[in-house]
Amino acid sequence: MIQLQTPISEETAAALRVGDTVEISGYILCGRDAVLPKLLKMIEDGTVGELGVDLHGQVIFHTAVSPAGVGPTSSNKLEIESSIAPLSAAGIKLHLGKGELHRETIQALEQHNAVYAVIPPVTALLGAKTTEQRVLAFPELGMEALHLIKVDKYPAIIGAAQGRSIYDK
Repeated sequence: MIQLQTPISEETAAALRVGDTVEISGYILCGRDAVLPKLLKMIEDGTVGELGVDLHGQVIFHTAVSPAGVGPTSSNKLEIESSIAPLSAAGIKLHLGKGELHRETIQALEQHNAVYAVIPPVTALLGAKTTEQRVLAFPELGMEALHLIKVDKYPAIIGAAQGRSIYDK
């Protein structure tokens, strides 16, 4: 089991391989369909610094944060998957979700030395490993707002790295 601490360095991201099992600790961003296009707009407008979080080395979890906890949503939804390349270019090192990504997305991850990890849909387990949470932006979106959570040993498996995917046949 590889222990990852956020923020993730370029060297650490480059060393991750498809099939590695990891536990992620530290602060991670949470966002999905509704918020990711807004986050991309902030990057485009140069206002992302207003969040008070440096995206370089960050992890983004494709999830909403609700009273029931957190659990992965499908990363291959249009609004989510189309955010992966630009977020990687902006410094995100690890995208956390579930499902198979398109070949173009896997290539974009490689180009930006970023990786994608799949996390099992185990909301109760993840809830016990989430130690802090707060809304960073877009509170009007409720559970789909951009959240910052602190985690301790989130389990995941690297699903795409170095131009390869665990879903390759």
